[in-house]
Amino acid sequence: MALSIIFGLVTLFCLWALFRELKKKNMLAVGFAFLSLAVFGWFTVMTVIDLFHTGGWGAGH
Repeated sequence: MALSIIFGLVTLFCLWALFRELKKKNMLAVGFAFLSLAVFGWFTVMTVIDLFHTGGWGAGH
């Protein structure tokens, strides 16, 4: 549960960075922010799905 919260917070920070750098028109930073958002957003979604699918204990328990 804590891992999904941490991933969610990182995803929100990546989203914030993406919009901030779009305003500054810094395209290299926009690219890195978008890639980070995509990766951590995917981790967040998959972790939440895993929590609901396995009951919160992970696949090995």
